[in-house]
Amino acid sequence: MIKAIVMDIEGTTSSLSFVKDILFPYASINLPDFVRAHAHAPRVKAQLDAVRAEIGQAEGDEAVIAQLLQWIAEDKKAAPLKALQEFIWEQGYVDGDFHGHIYADAYEQLKIWHEQAIKLFIYSSGSVFAQKLLYAHTKYGDLTPLFSGYFDTNIGAKTEAASYQAMVKALGLKADEVLFLSDIEAELDAARDSGMQTRWLVREVELDTDAAHLQVAQFTQIQVSL
Repeated sequence: MIKAIVMDIEGTTSSLSFVKDILFPYASINLPDFVRAHAHAPRVKAQLDAVRAEIGQAEGDEAVIAQLLQWIAEDKKAAPLKALQEFIWEQGYVDGDFHGHIYADAYEQLKIWHEQAIKLFIYSSGSVFAQKLLYAHTKYGDLTPLFSGYFDTNIGAKTEAASYQAMVKALGLKADEVLFLSDIEAELDAARDSGMQTRWLVREVELDTDAAHLQVAQFTQIQVSL
């Protein structure tokens, strides 16, 4: 019996290209003006000070902006950069510059599972804050009421079974009562090793009936026992 479903975002509920082609370029383009406009806001100032602390210099805002843009060019996963990107995305969502992408089949099935009292959770490498932003601003409206909780890599890496074991413990369920959905085989392997059930979302290629995890092309093909 499935009592909870945990799911990935990119390539699972949402398009891989949304983050790569919409969110990250938007943050890069808008970062300089955003920092200049909000440099004295407490949460922004805290991140700018964190940049200064990391580079070991008491630089002005323009120098910090240049450092942030360099980190973006280097694809550096610096904590203050990630935080500022999220603040910029928040503004973009609020301004209606884009909506959080979610596949139509995922939206329809999530509603059904929610009505069936199956607990729904997100597990993504993006922060819980970024996850909530995406689901709160979709073209279908605010979907956050469908979810019972969110996990990010604070609980552990997505390719380690221990992360899923910790998740099961946090949910207070047996591992085989939890279904994990992802488009990444290594994540599914780790979830299976923890005792979870799995489904492999394969949206753009032909299904492989011999795959290590049961593959589906869309959410509406996922059958769960209640």
